[in-house]
Amino acid sequence: MDLVNRIMQSLEVTHEPNLTLAEQLITNEDMLPVEPEKRTWRGYNYVAFWIADMFNINMWMIVSSMIQLGMSWWQAWICVWLGQGIATPFLVLNARPGAVFHVTFPIVNRASFGMFGSLWCVFNRAAMACIWYGVQASIGGSCVLVMLRAMWPSINDLPNSMPASSGTDTRDYLCFFLFWLISLPVIWFPVHKVRHFFLVTPVLMPIASITFLVWCIVKAHGIGPIIHQPSTLHGSKLGWAMVVSTMSCISNKVTLVTNAPDFASRARTPSAALYPQLFASPLTASFVCLIGILVSSSSQAIYGKAIWSPINLLGNFLNDNPSKATRFGVWFISASFMISQVTTNVSANSVSAGCDLTALCPRFINIRRGGYIAATVGLAMCPWNVLKSSNEFTSYLSAYSVFLSSIAGVMVTEYYIVRKGHYNVKDLYNTEKGSWYWYTYGVNFRAYAAYISGILINAVGFAGATGRIVPLAATRIYELSFFTGFGVSAIVYWALNRVFPVVGAADTFEEIDVSEYEHKSSGLRDVEGGHIDMKDGGSEIASEI
Repeated sequence: MDLVNRIMQSLEVTHEPNLTLAEQLITNEDMLPVEPEKRTWRGYNYVAFWIADMFNINMWMIVSSMIQLGMSWWQAWICVWLGQGIATPFLVLNARPGAVFHVTFPIVNRASFGMFGSLWCVFNRAAMACIWYGVQASIGGSCVLVMLRAMWPSINDLPNSMPASSGTDTRDYLCFFLFWLISLPVIWFPVHKVRHFFLVTPVLMPIASITFLVWCIVKAHGIGPIIHQPSTLHGSKLGWAMVVSTMSCISNKVTLVTNAPDFASRARTPSAALYPQLFASPLTASFVCLIGILVSSSSQAIYGKAIWSPINLLGNFLNDNPSKATRFGVWFISASFMISQVTTNVSANSVSAGCDLTALCPRFINIRRGGYIAATVGLAMCPWNVLKSSNEFTSYLSAYSVFLSSIAGVMVTEYYIVRKGHYNVKDLYNTEKGSWYWYTYGVNFRAYAAYISGILINAVGFAGATGRIVPLAATRIYELSFFTGFGVSAIVYWALNRVFPVVGAADTFEEIDVSEYEHKSSGLRDVEGGHIDMKDGGSEIASEI
């Protein structure tokens, strides 16, 4: 038994000694408010972050489905502008408490759903992050394949030693595994230092993308026929196609809207996470999609059909004995896309999973360990099989992610309307009855009633998205699912708080920590260890408030 205890203790992350079981379930060093010396993200870091996140293969291809629906290129581009422009303010709104009080998404979620009620929301976000890590890594493997083909064309003829039941072959698995390995060192860096890695992509990707665009236009002797292709949709069909496409852009971003406090918690000042994100995200997304449109239009002139995936198009450039200059150009561009996929996986998945898994098991997991767990799950899930099992799989994931909007609706309403910016940071780590966020046995029934309401209004339409036959009205509601989910959950949560007021509800808006955590940190933290003292200083401060 002593051996088991020693093994368990060796696996634990750093924490204050002699904590109770309840205290071990709610905090560790990575869950505490970020120390001032780790608040290192300036405005330009957030600009670099969004440039790095948007220069990925999915964003490059996002307009392809819109044009295939029958829209013209400029109509599809408008949908990107609208979708990104609508989603970004919600992201900034939800990021605000993280930027002001320097806490991550799982802790911000406690303020709305309760100390233990938040665990379900955090689990949902963690599961999405782990699944998407594997999917994005699989896409990154295709970038590695093109890189290796450019250097060693014989890799394309690598003998297969894997059984058909594996769902892949030796060549593709090797490329996937190499990408997976390349990503691992980046996960090691703490969030306040990983910002340096995001400065690489904003320099590299615009150069690679513009080079790719010019190369394609020269090979096509023009920008191609897609630019001159008129819309085949008119009237209400065109209107609803644009609505669906706009909502698709929003749904691709809703996971980042939900966990926006994760990176905002590292902001040097609250304004650093406000205006840079508000403008950088939609501008970068629109620029990337425009290049994707022009390159794909050129590919139709070159090959007789539009090739929307830049990696597939680069792979075609390697056919028919390419010159050394062509091989180098393909290698440079595919390497740039590979780096972009790594940054996308870090920004959207590994850090998010790390923060979420830390909150689910703070005794044994920190952000770094959580990131590696996400990477392990991404490898073990064999994402190539998941993607091949259904052509609609990524659509299902995107559709499911929209339901995160009802979580965001509750969180935004809690911060701006119910509490009006008033926070009790001390009580975010307090399981005592009567604390602000204890609610009913650690669960806020108001938040769950609102959350379920936001899901139910979209449930029938969601069934339709998975292939069931549903009424047209349900489909239309679901096509507006971000607004219906967010709006219904926000209204229900506000109404329930009017009927059942919570402790700490405010009448005027003021972003203030009533527990004065920063000023009384000597009672909450061990100065040398940087850990919360839940037993002594915590109870003293609670009595002072």
